[in-house]
Amino acid sequence: MLFVTYFPHLLAGPILHHKEMMPQFSNKWNFSLRWRNVSLGLFLFSIGLFKKVILADSFAVWANPGFSTETALTLIDAWTTSLSYTLQLYFDFSGYVDMAIGMSLMFNIRLPLNFNSPYKAKDIQDFWRRWHITLSRFLRDYIYIPLGGNKVSKYRNYVNLFSVFFIGGIWHGASWMFVIWGILHGGAIVIHRIWKDFGLRMWGWLGWLITFNFVNIAWVFFRADNLDTAQNILIGMSGLNGIGTEGLKELAILLIFITATVVFRNSNDMSSSFKPTRIYQILTGMLLFAGIVMLERHSDFLYFRF
Repeated sequence: MLFVTYFPHLLAGPILHHKEMMPQFSNKWNFSLRWRNVSLGLFLFSIGLFKKVILADSFAVWANPGFSTETALTLIDAWTTSLSYTLQLYFDFSGYVDMAIGMSLMFNIRLPLNFNSPYKAKDIQDFWRRWHITLSRFLRDYIYIPLGGNKVSKYRNYVNLFSVFFIGGIWHGASWMFVIWGILHGGAIVIHRIWKDFGLRMWGWLGWLITFNFVNIAWVFFRADNLDTAQNILIGMSGLNGIGTEGLKELAILLIFITATVVFRNSNDMSSSFKPTRIYQILTGMLLFAGIVMLERHSDFLYFRF
């Protein structure tokens, strides 16, 4: 019951294995108060809360109108819509996980790493090693390996890889949009594996550009309620509805944040070098205060969709 109802795991934490949690619950050393874990946990919780209520919910304001309108979107509006959701989804999920890891750490319980700057990925395999890591681990252990993994023929391995992401799409919900999203990622991972099998290489910057844009386009299907909505956004992103003059400010802000996710250290890196100094105390207080103040506004809970 403790494992199933453990609060950071129940709502929005990483997908946990029973074997990695129960030894921690029974470890007598975890029953003592450790102030460093409390301070680090509070620091991570404040980062996660800030990500969720300040960043993710702010990007939702720009993303939601584009996904709910039937009006043809211009190039600027469509890219603002797609990039806003790409950032909303990341800061929402990673924010919840930071809060779950932080809360657990206050009780001396360590949850597994779940996000590691996925938008820094230079290929689709690297993306899935960084995005929702515990889901990737779950799909690997319970679908990919039982199907034979890479211990089979080359062509059977391609089928196994595609099957993992196809099933992963269905796992997210009963919607054709999730199925399409899973098919897109399954196809991309197979193409990547074929590329590697031929020994081909690519410049790092080009690999990042292709990977990020593919992920961004695939998120359109992940978010859209139906194929018409996704088609409307993708047509707009192609420029077929014109460029448009409004929304340049919002698009510039989005590009700055995308650059920041690629350049700056993430919460995992900051926690590894954490020291309870005055600077960290002030930063924790500021992030926590800002997050609590903004709790009053409407907040989308994306996990309810899956």
